[in-house]
Amino acid sequence: MHVTQNQSSSDILCLGSTMTRTTPPRAVNVAEVLPDLAPLARQATRLHPRPGSPTIRDSSVGGPLLWPADEPWPHCDGPHIEPDRTGRRPRPPVAPKDVLVQRRVQAAEARRPRSDPRVPEYTEEERDVLKRAGAGVPWPKDPVPMLPIAQVYLRDVPMPCLPGPGNLLQVLWCPFDHDPAKPEPKTKVIWRPDTEIDDVPGKVPEPAAAKHPRYVPQPCVLHPEQITEYPNYLDLSKDLKDMVRRWCGEQATGTGPGSFYTVDPKVFYWDELSTAPGWKIGGWPRWGLTDPIPLQCSACGDIMVPLLTIDSLEWDTSTRSWIPFEDQERAAAPTVIGAPDPGRPTMLVIHDLNCLQLYACQTSPGHPHAELVQ
Repeated sequence: MHVTQNQSSSDILCLGSTMTRTTPPRAVNVAEVLPDLAPLARQATRLHPRPGSPTIRDSSVGGPLLWPADEPWPHCDGPHIEPDRTGRRPRPPVAPKDVLVQRRVQAAEARRPRSDPRVPEYTEEERDVLKRAGAGVPWPKDPVPMLPIAQVYLRDVPMPCLPGPGNLLQVLWCPFDHDPAKPEPKTKVIWRPDTEIDDVPGKVPEPAAAKHPRYVPQPCVLHPEQITEYPNYLDLSKDLKDMVRRWCGEQATGTGPGSFYTVDPKVFYWDELSTAPGWKIGGWPRWGLTDPIPLQCSACGDIMVPLLTIDSLEWDTSTRSWIPFEDQERAAAPTVIGAPDPGRPTMLVIHDLNCLQLYACQTSPGHPHAELVQ
């Protein structure tokens, strides 16, 4: 699959966006060693977002959206939860444009030679910029314009479901919390045919504030890659769980997963063989915060299917085998303060480094979507 890339030569945060991304083969072929799982295989598309300069005609994360000039921009009416002002002094909201400036300054400084890589060495001008950006902004008044989070063209990524003639998926969110029991932004999902958009607005509204920099996406281009996934261990029937646990146990005592998995052998299947980390379309859902929850469409009652996974991390210490070949050298390099983290290219954080899963109705994807943090 080819994704148009419009990379700026001056893009400080570029992490090799012109490269494709290739997931290493799994340690074993699941369909061969566990044939009872073969019928449960699903196709997923890892999106591999990497910082760049997407345009409205590109599939992207945090990039500009292809938007009709005569269509109102979505706003969130709230209520937006203000910090508790009775305790410790709350951190003020931030302006999304200031967040992007701050990241550019920090990345530029990290690229310069310095005597001590643990101590940033900013110029006086850079310190002034960071001070202004870090000062924060006043709490916004409702309604709040929503932020573009993702835009995915069908030409680049096959969809698990698609309503009517729609061939463009767009996702926005409000960069504030709304419910103390659900610490994540509120999302809006739009399907549309891109061929019906002849004119686009010169400028779209931008929220004057976001609760935190982690709710402001770094603009990224996508490098879609289709892979095969198998159900998360928690999604398996009791018989299949027993089979997987026995097989993993046999491997853990031999030359398979190794000593790391001997305490809980089934984790080998969980981490290495079932579901991929990172942003993806379709595939199997990831579980962990809760046991599997069947999500039913609020409009028709049908079971919903995973649509988009918005992940805080592309990999972590338990899923390093999923790091694309093209990112492995950078992932193994020493950490430099202020330098972009190759494992967190979008710079978003979902509730303690988890992921936000969006689900769609498989009978009518135009029905309201559902959200779940895992």
